[in-house]
Amino acid sequence: MACFVAALFLSKSLLARWFDPVYIETENMVKIHTLSETIDSLILEVEAKDQYVKNIQMVISGEDEMDQVETSSAEENPEQEQVKRSEIDLFKSSEATQKIVSEFESLPLEEVNFGRITSGSFTDNYFFPPVKGVVTSSYSSSENHFGVDVVAAEDEPVKAIADGTVILANWTLETGYVVGVQHSNELISIYKHNSVILKSVGDPIRGGEILSIIGNTGEQTTGQHLHLELWYRGNPLDPQEFITFD
Repeated sequence: MACFVAALFLSKSLLARWFDPVYIETENMVKIHTLSETIDSLILEVEAKDQYVKNIQMVISGEDEMDQVETSSAEENPEQEQVKRSEIDLFKSSEATQKIVSEFESLPLEEVNFGRITSGSFTDNYFFPPVKGVVTSSYSSSENHFGVDVVAAEDEPVKAIADGTVILANWTLETGYVVGVQHSNELISIYKHNSVILKSVGDPIRGGEILSIIGNTGEQTTGQHLHLELWYRGNPLDPQEFITFD
């Protein structure tokens, strides 16, 4: 009798997972429920990231997000419209970024006198090389290539060419992760195709400070490299006139 009671006790406690089918089924249901919650949270996270990318693309492409919200308002209630307006405000370009973009747009490239800017304009400046590597594509205004492509080691840190302030740190479909820095003398440096951005808009930067990690992001890249552009008062400059990359 004692053996029977002991066996019954073990089958309902310590040995339940081997002998009790109800226990096994319950345990499996708990696991399924946990996995279901995990999947739901992952779906929500993916949807949030998709919305983030969509909003960034809208800002970069120059579309009027508020007009799009008003067009769809007939099918949505006021609370939903308010949520969308809040989301748009979160990803709206900063005033500094909008000012730079406006300056570029106000001066068409076909009217720019590319020959009037020389290296003498910055003889008092020393520029740090953003990366050490091989220039595979040089500056060519006639081919609308307003910078240089530099191939460097994998995961090479990209450094600021001089002191300044970050005015651009985002992602575009064509050029991937992009960082822009406003320097003194109305000079701007832009670093494209990064894999990771390590700074935010408004951050003060010292010359030689790491901004990002070299990468291969964006549709306009065919391999890991850094695309560097220099702009002075809305005019593109040849980076190789000021920086040595090897």
